[in-house]
Amino acid sequence: MAAIALGSPAFKSSSFQRFWGEKASICLVYGRALATDNRKRAATCNASNSSPGGVRSGSRRSRMEDYNTAMKKMMRNPYEYHHDLGMNYTIISDDLVVGSQPQKPEDIYHLKEEGVAYILCLQQDKDIEYWDIDFASIAKSCSNVGVHHMRRPARDFDPNSLRSQLPKAVSSLEWAISDGKGRVYVHCTAGLGRAPAVAIAYMFWFCDMNLDTAYNKLTSQRPCGPNKTSIRGATYDLAKNDPWKEPFESLPEYAFNDIADWERKLIKNRVRELRGT
Repeated sequence: MAAIALGSPAFKSSSFQRFWGEKASICLVYGRALATDNRKRAATCNASNSSPGGVRSGSRRSRMEDYNTAMKKMMRNPYEYHHDLGMNYTIISDDLVVGSQPQKPEDIYHLKEEGVAYILCLQQDKDIEYWDIDFASIAKSCSNVGVHHMRRPARDFDPNSLRSQLPKAVSSLEWAISDGKGRVYVHCTAGLGRAPAVAIAYMFWFCDMNLDTAYNKLTSQRPCGPNKTSIRGATYDLAKNDPWKEPFESLPEYAFNDIADWERKLIKNRVRELRGT
């Protein structure tokens, strides 16, 4: 299955799935994906009849239906992800790309052609293993073509895990963008929750936007539903400079949708201090 870039009339809805926790409770995250503007690549995608991960298509469809039903109840948004459509992504800016997981070495080669020099993966090992993706071959392909691969795992569908991991993930993203050797590809499993949240937090903290502006900018380009409360919570955690400060959970919903200049400076410094941790 060829990689697809978001934004084309050839768009198709998609859904994705994974197991959660030791008891393998079924969880789902879902998002909307668009096909590539490149007609040749889209034609290749449509013509392919491969079965990613070595899972029979019928079995995959059945599981995806179960996960979509479960996650729609949990996440309360309409987005879906179909793993069998291949990798999909959106170019957010000249230096930032957000998308779904690379599934095979050819995806890395395609990202390299798009000018990607860094990959920031937010998946846990079990996310990758669920799809039976050969991560070793992905990592080797990155090394072969000179793409710097980084990992900042966050638990899928867990807003508290996302909140706690956002500062380190943004630290890696900010370092890569500052390094300036090419675009940064940020991905989770479907590119609809963790990855866009990291990108939005980066734009909020480092690009002089408030949270709503950053959120609307990304979601207008890539329809998705990242957890805004997790981003606000991480912002509060970084800006908190007083041990007696009111707990985040007791603050109104608009709290930390914007920050003062001194808070942004403090957040930038604290995020940069996390490089290499």
